[in-house]
Amino acid sequence: MDGAAELVFYVNGRKVIEKNVDPETMLLPYLRKKLRLTGTKYGCGGGGCGACTVMISRYNPVTKKIRHYPANACLIPVCSVHGAAITTVEGIGSTKTRIHPVQERIAKCHGTQCGFCTPGMVMSMYTLLRNHPDPTLDQLTDALGGNLCRCTGYRPIIDACKTFCNTSGCCQSKENGVCCLNQGINGLPEVEEGDETSQKLFSEEEFLPLDPTQELIFPPELMIMAEKQPQRTRVFGGDRMTWISPVTLKDLLEAKVKYPQAPVIMGNTSTGPEVKFKGVFHPVVISPDRIEELNVVNYAYNGLTLGAGLSLAQVKDILADAVLKLPEEKTQTYQALLKHLRTLAGSQIRNMASLGGHIVSRHLDSDLNPILAVGNCTLNLLSKEGGRQIPLNEQFLRKCPSADLKPEEILISVNIPYSRKWEFVSAFRQAQRQQNALAIVNSGMRVFFGEGSGTVRELSISYGGVGPTTICAKNSCQKLIGRPWNEEMLDAACRLVLEEVFLPGSAPGGKVEFKRTLIVSFLFKFYLEVSQILKRMDPVHYPSLEDKYESALEDLYSRHRWSAVNYQNVDPKQLPQDPIGHPIMHLSGIKHATGEAIYCDDMPTVDRELFLAFVTSSRAHAKIVSIDLSEALSLPGVVDIVTEEHLEGVNSFCFLTKPEKLLGSEEVFCVGQLVCAVIAESEIQARRAAKLVKIVYQDLEPVILTIEEAIQRNSFFEPERKLECGNVDEAFKVVDQIVEGEIHLGGQEHFYMETQSMLAVPKGEDREMDIYVSTQYPKGIQDIVASVLKLPANKVMCHVKRVGGAFGGKAFRTGIMAAITAFAANKHGRAVRCILERGEDMLITAGRHPYLGKYKAGFMNDGRILALEMEHYTNGGASLDESLLVLEVGILKMENCYKFPNLRCRGRACRTNLPSSTAFRGFGFPQAGLIIESCITEVAAKCGLPPEKVRMINMYKEIDQTPYKQEINAKNLSQCWKECMTMSSYSLRKAAVEKFNSENYWKKKGLAMVPVKYPVGLGSRAAGQAAALVHIYLDGSVLVTHGGIEMGQGVHTKMIQVASRELGVPLSDVHLRGTSTETIPNTNVSGGSVVADLNGLAIKDACQTLLKRLEPIISKNPRGTWKDWAQAAFDESISLSATGYFRGYESSMNWETGEGQMFEYFVFGAACSEVEIDCLTGAHKNIRTDIVMDIGHSINPAIDIGQIEGAFVQGMGLYTIEELSYSPQGVLYTRGPDQYKIPTICDIPTEFHISLLPPSQNSNTLYSSKGMGESGVFLGSSVFFAIHDAVSTARRERGLLGPLKLNSPLTPEKIRMACEDKFTKMIPRDKPGSYVPWNIPI
Repeated sequence: MDGAAELVFYVNGRKVIEKNVDPETMLLPYLRKKLRLTGTKYGCGGGGCGACTVMISRYNPVTKKIRHYPANACLIPVCSVHGAAITTVEGIGSTKTRIHPVQERIAKCHGTQCGFCTPGMVMSMYTLLRNHPDPTLDQLTDALGGNLCRCTGYRPIIDACKTFCNTSGCCQSKENGVCCLNQGINGLPEVEEGDETSQKLFSEEEFLPLDPTQELIFPPELMIMAEKQPQRTRVFGGDRMTWISPVTLKDLLEAKVKYPQAPVIMGNTSTGPEVKFKGVFHPVVISPDRIEELNVVNYAYNGLTLGAGLSLAQVKDILADAVLKLPEEKTQTYQALLKHLRTLAGSQIRNMASLGGHIVSRHLDSDLNPILAVGNCTLNLLSKEGGRQIPLNEQFLRKCPSADLKPEEILISVNIPYSRKWEFVSAFRQAQRQQNALAIVNSGMRVFFGEGSGTVRELSISYGGVGPTTICAKNSCQKLIGRPWNEEMLDAACRLVLEEVFLPGSAPGGKVEFKRTLIVSFLFKFYLEVSQILKRMDPVHYPSLEDKYESALEDLYSRHRWSAVNYQNVDPKQLPQDPIGHPIMHLSGIKHATGEAIYCDDMPTVDRELFLAFVTSSRAHAKIVSIDLSEALSLPGVVDIVTEEHLEGVNSFCFLTKPEKLLGSEEVFCVGQLVCAVIAESEIQARRAAKLVKIVYQDLEPVILTIEEAIQRNSFFEPERKLECGNVDEAFKVVDQIVEGEIHLGGQEHFYMETQSMLAVPKGEDREMDIYVSTQYPKGIQDIVASVLKLPANKVMCHVKRVGGAFGGKAFRTGIMAAITAFAANKHGRAVRCILERGEDMLITAGRHPYLGKYKAGFMNDGRILALEMEHYTNGGASLDESLLVLEVGILKMENCYKFPNLRCRGRACRTNLPSSTAFRGFGFPQAGLIIESCITEVAAKCGLPPEKVRMINMYKEIDQTPYKQEINAKNLSQCWKECMTMSSYSLRKAAVEKFNSENYWKKKGLAMVPVKYPVGLGSRAAGQAAALVHIYLDGSVLVTHGGIEMGQGVHTKMIQVASRELGVPLSDVHLRGTSTETIPNTNVSGGSVVADLNGLAIKDACQTLLKRLEPIISKNPRGTWKDWAQAAFDESISLSATGYFRGYESSMNWETGEGQMFEYFVFGAACSEVEIDCLTGAHKNIRTDIVMDIGHSINPAIDIGQIEGAFVQGMGLYTIEELSYSPQGVLYTRGPDQYKIPTICDIPTEFHISLLPPSQNSNTLYSSKGMGESGVFLGSSVFFAIHDAVSTARRERGLLGPLKLNSPLTPEKIRMACEDKFTKMIPRDKPGSYVPWNIPI
């Protein structure tokens, strides 16, 4: 083996030669920091979000083919890309050269909002088109399955990609031989062709065509290198690690003899996350490169042999091919493997991970090992001593030394036998969401009957997710051999398997009873599947299944999505150049798509810049006995560690009412509290040192985690809030019935794609400081930094260009971190950068408040609710933050759309030992609204009425009064409700759902319709003031600045539309640079759905001031251009700069009297959703959603519809799959996309229709528009209640008539356990208190 080799690869067509590369470096930091290609983003560091997707192209000298595939740059060691060509988003197009059709279309179809996920989306799409220029819709959803987006709700991204499909826009379902594009099918009413409404947000005609000949070619030099390269092992040595890349099998075996403990790495998708998240370290790594023997594909007489080095994506293609080529009876195992390969991870990981790596890693939730184990696969091993075969069986999976690889052996290939006639193999899995999620339980099952005798000759069952590795139920299978395939055999099998596959109550991963239920539910599904095939093969001997059972066999995967939008066209009287009301593309849309949009961490490194990493508490409530910094300080590169002592006298800051500590070095109140901060020369050094800070704790009592514990211990933030109207106690005496209940809602993580980021740059004179932060609240940052540095605010400037998603999570907590970063920068006179990793971000910042709502409702038999008493409890966490405000807003909005004549509601914010909950889109209303709708659903059940009837009878009528005596005109509410009823063909579909449910026992559909009244207002006039600054330059161009932050909601785009209308200049002549405390002082936090409204009125004010000044000039030369007018004004000494100001809307609330004029206007809407659930596994599928919104006169329908959809999908996540998990000690387990599941492209409704109500009233808002940011979140609850409806139906059919209590989020676990049946009854249950659970419900 030679000494250090040269690393050669290409990036975007340019050659990169790296002489001394550190093997620990990943491709993502190499691209971003070394090559300054910042278009590729950091989102999670674990391959779970797709933000860092790049295309990798490799040439195979044997087949002479080039393979292009998508990959996650955050997991690719840079040493592994030798000889490859890498294409990043910058390489396919830019505004400086030309943009690529993918970039153009995703931008023009409004598929970007905050834009942080866009480069990854673009690269996934681009790679698909390089391989399939004419993709199908299936390939499309498959390609984007590994990319998360938190803003858009995916619909516009799908629309953009569909323009490349040969059947653009068509549902491809051709039901009844009619295509959905012929209107009137698919349940959509015929639209009368008029000028009033429009169904398109973009026009396809003007898109650039896709021209495959224009793409970058594969560098010929790399081809020559691959053909002629000497067969020499490459070795790269770093400070701590050596990377060995053998290129022949012989060298690989020799390396394995020399370093028997070194892992063999192909895609790094298994070792990578272990090194990153679990602190595993390997001094030597062996990474074979292009060794032919590891890539064999061999069809033999008894089965298929696949090389261990093939990627899972290649395996998927090979198996799909085999299934087409071979007779069906031979491919049972291959079909089962394919079923799991379709949903395993995302496309990027499937293209990186190797078959051998997947098998040898033996992860407990491996999707393929259970199938390979039951399929009698064997593994071909090789070492210098020679080859041998071992079975892939339980001993191998348990890593028994006798059945495992020896240290010097490698896995060469895998033999997967053909199946035989009368042999059946099935695969099952259930995860938190359909795709790109690790299984909670998965299983492979195989049975062989011999010649159609119907008696079991061989049986093999394996489970994943229920033990430390894949578990085979050997003994149970043994006992069942020789038995006929019938119900008695099934019952015996369930009992035996539950005994053998034992899962203790405290098992890691929790969900123990759900897992036990899945074990037997899968067995039952297998029984049904095989029975159905037997019946097909031999109808005489085998009884047919009951018709209602057939549905248990179909999978719930939704395929082709199609959507429709409907909005008002602009008034024909409006001037043609006036942009208001038009679906104008997001101002930065193209830059998002080319990677040229700059976010905080994309800013170039400042000279001598330092990096800051936080050290956080690992205990929920403890006294800090000592902190030992010596080892951390001794590491090379460590400059300083900031502790509480350094912040003498400035260690607390008061944002709202209560002061909050910045660093806690004496006592900590939650896991994740900031204790100290390490400053070092590089990010790697800072993070390494942070791990070496040694803290000794002394645990303190009590540790309060849940709302129930807080109530019991009377641990609350003051004051209590209450609201009362009417006479509740009297009303309870006259009602027909009374119902009492409660509902619990879990929290929600913001999961903005860009983690918390900040860069503090000292200016070097007068102690001035510039801070670049990803925040919603520049003034707050300025205030806290000035306070910590003991400076006046005029020396501290905070700048925000754009924010990669915020949703309420980038205000106060961000300020604390920015202040510590600025303190370090000021102390050392050097710039300091701090970028949180995803796991840290989730741990430190917390999210939406968990809620407990209790209600007691008195109602008449016709469904009218006359008396309502409620209690709201929120889990505020360890410090006050915004908990009191969230509670107040929740109480003020808690009646949603209903008039309750007698109402009393009390609310408390609980103080617990969790990170402080904070603002989150909707601000208390998504929780409060769910409580009232649950109450209504229960009242409806008691009255025997459909919930929709009860909703209608209690709804606000035209002019009415809210509980806090504010007048409301609810005309548009009933309008939205009626329109939604019509648009969704509610009554027709209700009947269809009932018919479906009567015919299917194991699958149920549910339909629900929910209204929303979202009051918009900030609580005080001061909180709503806004300012703007408008300059006109002498060439007639305009510069606009305002106090709002662009975080994806399109506020800058709308502001330019306002300036364009007011001044009558074209959009292209108006520019907006960003938000800064230097140009607009004393701004309010950007949030509450009013950012465009308030700042737009300020810009309008500034523009009108300018026009008034320029009136004499314009009237002299009415035909002139702005250039002429500006020059003339200058010559006459008339100022061309104006500030604009808006005082805010009148808004007040008196909690003593319970009266107030709190809100400026109400946003109304309604959503109808239909779902289908699988009662055996708890899976659900969103079939269709229709939304009608009253948004006044839309300033930009594309942006507003994007806000509604994005909020709806975020709400759907909140109420269904997003589940935070904490240990009984208060440690957050869900610290990244691997554990915390937000909706992906496959979770959105298959059909998604949005219609905007025609504008009716004019109001004193900006052009009579309404703010759309938050109201849509609650509409996601229509999915919750549709699932509720389906579960209720299943329970009624099973004779369970008691009240149904379902908490949020309605995860597969809760759905499955609520559909009680013989399987949930047969599982063993642990007595509470007899074990310590792995997690606790918060």
